[in-house]
Amino acid sequence: MSTDDKNPMPASATGVGARPARRGFLDRHKILETNATLLLIFSFLVVSIGGLVQIVPLFYIENTIEDVEGMRPYSPLELTGRDIYVREGCYVCHSQMIRPMRDEFERYGHFSLAAESQYDHPFQWGSKRTGPDLARVGGRYSDAWHVQHLRDPQSVVPESVMPKYGFLEDKLIEPTYVADLMKTHRMVGVPYTDEMIENAAADFTAQADPDSDYDAMLERYPGAQVRNFDAQPGISETDALVAYLQMLGTLVDFSTFTPDPQR
Repeated sequence: MSTDDKNPMPASATGVGARPARRGFLDRHKILETNATLLLIFSFLVVSIGGLVQIVPLFYIENTIEDVEGMRPYSPLELTGRDIYVREGCYVCHSQMIRPMRDEFERYGHFSLAAESQYDHPFQWGSKRTGPDLARVGGRYSDAWHVQHLRDPQSVVPESVMPKYGFLEDKLIEPTYVADLMKTHRMVGVPYTDEMIENAAADFTAQADPDSDYDAMLERYPGAQVRNFDAQPGISETDALVAYLQMLGTLVDFSTFTPDPQR
């Protein structure tokens, strides 16, 4: 008897009368894994569906952003400082979002509220922290500290890898286009009134001059801080940036804040 007779091959293995093998799920998935174009298309579809499931319901919820006492639009000088903050890429290394975790609120303060970013276009959230979170930096340091930190970060924080921004002091700015900037923000929902826009240039100048008549400006922007932030003549980009930094996290009084139980 031959070896083949001793170990006959099953009929299913010979292909004679055998059913074609079913392709398993992993075999089908291999098509995506080996085709970059298909993988890109299906990945886009999955991410799009997941994003829509999270985002679309928010458009049908009336109280997506809880109204919080104290919140107001940025003053003209603060808004200009915010634009400088974005222009210089400060958001790349600093987030403005304190998460509701013990280690975060013990270091930075109360967790961030959606209302605190309702007038931000774009918002400055994130989790990339080469430097510390800045959501509550307002009032934590003096103006002189901020100015020196911008001039030479390593002189106040030796381990800092932040580049120097001393050149901002040398660039004096005028409120030439601040009214147009506010009009643009009003188009996307920031409640700047006609009065605010008409007085934009005056309010811009008044906030940086403690000797000016700034009472009307404070009525329009309660809690705005008035002073010569860089202690130098004229209004520089440093003035605007420090004015913005010094108001971050200062508008909401968390000692009296009570979250809405319905949220």
